[in-house]
Amino acid sequence: MRLPAPAPILTALLLAACVQPGGQGLSGAGPYAPPARAGAPDIVDPLIVGHRLMAAGEYELALDSYYRAASEQGATAEILSAIGSANLQLGRLGQAERILRRAVELDQKSVPAWNNLGVVLMEKGEVAEASLVFKTAFALDSGQTDSIRENLSRALATLENRDYGPDTEAEYSLVRQGEGVYLLLSRK
Repeated sequence: MRLPAPAPILTALLLAACVQPGGQGLSGAGPYAPPARAGAPDIVDPLIVGHRLMAAGEYELALDSYYRAASEQGATAEILSAIGSANLQLGRLGQAERILRRAVELDQKSVPAWNNLGVVLMEKGEVAEASLVFKTAFALDSGQTDSIRENLSRALATLENRDYGPDTEAEYSLVRQGEGVYLLLSRK
């Protein structure tokens, strides 16, 4: 049996609609944007994306973005400080401390890294060292940032409080005060 003449033309047109220009079919296409062409410049800085994700409370995604920034730009003090801050928000205090210590080793004048290291130490109950770290952040900042001043005051007050001991536990919460700077609030 022979098909009428319009059927082969219609079939060819339908098949042609399933092929993208350049001969690539739709079989590999998905709902997401195609990957960037090789050699194309990356438009979005993953560090900025990470900061935006942190502000939105998406700490795991921010951490992924910071790791991407580190792989592209190197493990700078700024990126390590951001990674440490994300780990801090995720409650990974050991990782946050280790990474923030590396950040302050790389850049001993990084106020956010010093401040966030102090917050980690307070969370871990290491108040004496936290007060020294907050003093360093306060000195580097020249006392200009209220949140750092408040963190230092809380650490010193906790350190001087004679009722504070191993049986007394204060609960702390972190409040973001800007890009990479957190305020430590005591709920005791």
